[in-house]
Amino acid sequence: MGRLSLPERTFVADALRTETVGGVLLLVAAVAALIWANTPVRESYESVRDFHLGPAALGLNLSVEHWAADGLLAVFFFVAGIELKRELVAGDLRDPRAAALPVVAALCGMVMPALVYTLVGVTGGGSLAGWAVPTATDIAFALAVLAVLGTSLPSALRAFLLTLAVVDDLFAILIIAVFFTDDLDFAALGGAVVGLAVFWLLLRKGVRGWYVYVPLALVVWGLMYNSGIHATVAGVAMGLMLRCTPRVDEGEEHSPGEQVEHLVRPLSSGLAVPLFALFSAGVAVSGGALGEVFTQPETLGVVLGLVVGKAVGIFGGTWLTARFTSASLSDDLAWPDVFAVASLAGIGFTVSLLIGELAFADDPALSDGVKAAVLTGSLIATVLSGVLLKLRNARYRKLWEAEERDEDLSGVPDVYEQDDPAYHLRMAEIYERKAAEHRRLAEVTGGAGVGHDGPA
Repeated sequence: MGRLSLPERTFVADALRTETVGGVLLLVAAVAALIWANTPVRESYESVRDFHLGPAALGLNLSVEHWAADGLLAVFFFVAGIELKRELVAGDLRDPRAAALPVVAALCGMVMPALVYTLVGVTGGGSLAGWAVPTATDIAFALAVLAVLGTSLPSALRAFLLTLAVVDDLFAILIIAVFFTDDLDFAALGGAVVGLAVFWLLLRKGVRGWYVYVPLALVVWGLMYNSGIHATVAGVAMGLMLRCTPRVDEGEEHSPGEQVEHLVRPLSSGLAVPLFALFSAGVAVSGGALGEVFTQPETLGVVLGLVVGKAVGIFGGTWLTARFTSASLSDDLAWPDVFAVASLAGIGFTVSLLIGELAFADDPALSDGVKAAVLTGSLIATVLSGVLLKLRNARYRKLWEAEERDEDLSGVPDVYEQDDPAYHLRMAEIYERKAAEHRRLAEVTGGAGVGHDGPA
């Protein structure tokens, strides 16, 4: 877990910048939903959320809440699919040795919360249907917390958090596809598969134009929804099909996947996910409801899974990987840093809310309780990780400033140029110019104000 390569660092910085803005919007949407659902105008929230629209003949006469969960989140998972594809072919995950640490950490960070929930459910006699709820991490919300705290995490920790979230999203969609599919409509599923094949073939042939792909994507999404498999699977499948390596020999600077992601990510982070939060996070919160979060085994399991399971799972997975493989921690970082980021990963919002709706679709009261538990667990994880990150914030800022320093104004941080002879020549010229200015100043002032050590 050391300094990233310059191209990877640039990609991570751009991706996280957009996710941070989206995370702030997500935070605002969640707060707005809670206020709207806990004021005298609560009935208007429910009427808007439950309002149905769409063509019934196509099986798509859905409520606004379902359009947000099944439709808008397909955009979110489409971007997640592109991210995953890029990591697999051009990012850190293409090297099995480099991928081992975040992959193992992400897996442990999903298994441990599920075990914690199951243990609480078994001992408390509760339903085990929600075991997958605390397994997800919300990267946008986590980055929004970092933005609010003003924590300047070094690139290694930010990349670790982003890669965790990418792997987390992959396994979350697998969980949704495998465990939350009841009755399959094989005709619709076959149509969706044919649509995906056409999508892939058009990409292979180099066909361009949004007017070709957007209608096809809508058809694939509609067929996937009617097949019984959660419609977001269509989004991640199409994202994985995009080519994410540029053809340099053809003068291509950016791959189609990078170009599409650049265009769609703001739509995902700035519109799709916040709207989902607006119509999913609106649960009635009262003193009694919050008390029930810690008394019901299902809701307590979600809270403990997010707060304890995530932190212990990710930290333990990282430590075990470093202990028994060649993976290692950067000299600039310490194990408390890993634990702080692991605690931050306990903020499970978007996908956790989605899985909670799917797991308890037949029990609206328990579904609302699980949503309240997700909010409570995410809040506790936010406070805990915020305290831990603040304790190390001074150290993070020094590392971040060292990574960003560009004294020769070349546009490339100095840490990436230190092995370049041209860099040392530029720096020598800069220091000589400063020394000359210092000597001229000394001549004008007669040496007044000049330190014994000369120019800094």
